[in-house]
Amino acid sequence: MGDFVLTGLEGKVAVVTGAGRMRSIGRPIAVELARAGCDVVLTGTGRSPDRYPEDEKAAGWRDIASVAAEVEALGRRALPIVSDISDIAAVEALADEVVERFGRVDIVVNNAGAARGEDRRPVVDLEVEAWNTVMNVNLTGTFFMSKVFGRKLIEAGNGGSIVNISSIAGKALPANTSAYAASKAGIQALTASMAQEVGTHGVRVNAICPGVIDTFRLDDVGRGAAWDNWIRTEIPLGRAGRGEDIAYMTVFLCSDQGAWITGQAYNVDGGHVVEH
Repeated sequence: MGDFVLTGLEGKVAVVTGAGRMRSIGRPIAVELARAGCDVVLTGTGRSPDRYPEDEKAAGWRDIASVAAEVEALGRRALPIVSDISDIAAVEALADEVVERFGRVDIVVNNAGAARGEDRRPVVDLEVEAWNTVMNVNLTGTFFMSKVFGRKLIEAGNGGSIVNISSIAGKALPANTSAYAASKAGIQALTASMAQEVGTHGVRVNAICPGVIDTFRLDDVGRGAAWDNWIRTEIPLGRAGRGEDIAYMTVFLCSDQGAWITGQAYNVDGGHVVEH
């Protein structure tokens, strides 16, 4: 028996938001979709280079332009676009540009998320501005992308796939993460509702709930003995996740082999939580 190969992605056009970080989830999602045969549109916020972490500076990183180069090295077309998913006008302009440049859109991966920061505190101490920032990017941004690109998918009549990157926090609902957990639980609800609305058009909508992924987002936690002990204690499979772990699940959900899956929120977390 030959190697198992995912099919149905050759020549498709995928949009991946939040794709500009070197150590991230968005970058490997974009690269693996390209490896599977997709042309890829990559969005980012247009970070100033002085905000890059030290490893990106040392590597000469260029945000979404660097990821676009990786996509092109795999023989696929890439289009890096600076865009703000929390702005409905910007999302509409993004969708129009994608269709104008590529003639179609087939896959949307809503990966962009607000940075960890002042939102990680008890509700009674949480500033309204911090709450709004998380909600506007994580939940409202996912809604805007799903609304605008969902309409494009329906109008094209070719089906398609929307994958929302949520989090196990939207199921486990830990203390001191109220804004983040609520935004991710909202993404899971949005996923389930929308899947039932667009299924008759052949459009599938699923969510992936990552656990502890070793990316820049957890740099404030630090690494070392405390990190290693946390991973061994909390994750049955004994390691933190990699961006590729989420990318592989994304590609599967967008492939022919995932064609009868919609409305689901899959934990990809090494067994960290068992909430469904």
